[in-house]
Amino acid sequence: MEDEKVSLRRAFRLHFRAAKELHKIDPKLFPVTILYAIVSGLLPYVTVFFSARILQELAVLRRPDVLWKWVIAGVLCTGAFALLKAFLNQRNETLLDDLYGRKELLFVRKMFSLDYADMDKQETHDLRDQIRQNENWSGWGLMRTPEAYEQSLKGIVGILSGIALTVSLFTSPVPETAGALTVLNHPVFIAVLAALILFITWLAGKCNLKAISYWSSAAEEATFGNRLFSFFGFIGMQIGRNADIRIYNQHKLVSAYWDKNMSFGANGPIAKKAKGPMGIYSGLGTGITVLITGFVYVFTCLKAWGGAFDVGSVTQYVGAATALCGSIFELTALTGILKTNTPYLEKTFQFLDIPNAMYQGSLTTEKRSDRQYEVEFKNVSFKYPGSEVWALKNVSMKFQVGKRLAIVGENGSGKTTFIKLLCRLYDPQAGQILLNGIDIRKYNYRDYMGIFSVVFQDFQLLSQPLGANVAGSNTYDRERVTKALIDAGFGDRLTTLPEGLDTQLYKDFTENGVEVSGGEAQKIAIARALYKDAPFIILDEPTAALDPMAEAEIYSKFNDISGDKTAIYISHRLSSCKFCDEIAVFHNGQVIQQGTHDALVSDETGKYYELWHAQAQYYTESA
Repeated sequence: MEDEKVSLRRAFRLHFRAAKELHKIDPKLFPVTILYAIVSGLLPYVTVFFSARILQELAVLRRPDVLWKWVIAGVLCTGAFALLKAFLNQRNETLLDDLYGRKELLFVRKMFSLDYADMDKQETHDLRDQIRQNENWSGWGLMRTPEAYEQSLKGIVGILSGIALTVSLFTSPVPETAGALTVLNHPVFIAVLAALILFITWLAGKCNLKAISYWSSAAEEATFGNRLFSFFGFIGMQIGRNADIRIYNQHKLVSAYWDKNMSFGANGPIAKKAKGPMGIYSGLGTGITVLITGFVYVFTCLKAWGGAFDVGSVTQYVGAATALCGSIFELTALTGILKTNTPYLEKTFQFLDIPNAMYQGSLTTEKRSDRQYEVEFKNVSFKYPGSEVWALKNVSMKFQVGKRLAIVGENGSGKTTFIKLLCRLYDPQAGQILLNGIDIRKYNYRDYMGIFSVVFQDFQLLSQPLGANVAGSNTYDRERVTKALIDAGFGDRLTTLPEGLDTQLYKDFTENGVEVSGGEAQKIAIARALYKDAPFIILDEPTAALDPMAEAEIYSKFNDISGDKTAIYISHRLSSCKFCDEIAVFHNGQVIQQGTHDALVSDETGKYYELWHAQAQYYTESA
């Protein structure tokens, strides 16, 4: 990430967009930040102004009645500004802390809206991890934006205030009686001094920019170190790993990574940069600004010595000019921060701008009371992004509505891919999938997905109340949820739960949460599919962890409760699907056989016969 190649225009544009995105999440933050920046920028000049007036009265004019007025006004104004600054700072910090967590809504909403095909890509997850790592190790990315806005406003307010209080420094002439000091009145002298101050300020900013650029050069090392820390730092707290760690003494491997991970150590690469070039450039930038203060002091004192103004004005000019130079330096330093942060923001918006390439369609899916939906695959071929291997090749078949279809085959034969295409999680590269004779891509995407209930092999339950898990919502029909759980075989367990449907599953959020077994979780997942009451219901090997007989029992029971729905069962265990009206045998991404169990098992040359007899030892009892 080379800062020098980043234009300020692009940096401003991206940070402005980042501010708009954050403002959507928390509309209160930026108004508070603006007020805080204005008050913070004005406070030093308020202090300088009143100090100068009080000193002028004490040293020159000596008017007691006027002096007390300046003292009271100074105390009240300075105190009011200080209190307001403290209040706004507290409010600003609170909103920033809140926003740090709430900004995740941008990424969560994006992930929910992404095409499944993009969410299934490793590149998408790698990009999100990289954004997260950048935020974690140095705060680069979205959350630098509020800081940049605050710093820029403070700088602008400070510059304007400083100019207002120092303009008379240059316009107040040295009397002709001052002799050689009258040269200070010459416009050329003033122009040279102003140019010198601007040059020094610019040079200090460049040094600071160079120092900040080393953060980017350390990004790769820091990101990798942070990944090591995130993984190995908490591995001992992961319940599923504890047995392996103890049996195989894996703590030695973990310790080796801890010993070698010096990314953030005192002798690590980042620390070396900080103690070396980063520290040198940063020190130069700060040190150079001191020269400006020195020039201002000399110029102000010479003009005061020549009689251009009194000692009170000296205090005002020196204080205001010093603060003015600080504000200019702050703005120049900000350009370095903006340029350094721009590549990190580009990564963020690269993720947030991932397009939805899947055509959404517009036709409404009919709400048919007779559930007469017909689905047909016509020469469908598909391969996953980045793969050269066809997961499905020229698959053609038609579903008999209201029947039971079993899809069987060895692992990797294309069974789950077939279901993902059917549910339109992916679109095929060739061929068509038709619903009632119409290409499914022409249907409204959400409407089309509404006709399917699927229990995937890797189904997930939420650490939420049981009823909400089944309904997918906090508000639901309790009678329907209860019936779905009973139909799925969870009725007996339901009666033992302390709070019934309101029982929290798992202990992530409460100590009173209930841990459910694998078999119980499967029944809840099936109840979830039943509650949706979709015309097509699909079981994609959700019982793969069970033995063949237990799986066959669940499938047989599910057959009884699925009613008039079109049911599709996927399994590589043939015994579970004997009751189905039709069986499709997948092999190497193709449908190589299709028929009833009796017809297929009688074909001694077919794949089904081979698989059936290879598995017979596991289910001889049920065969």
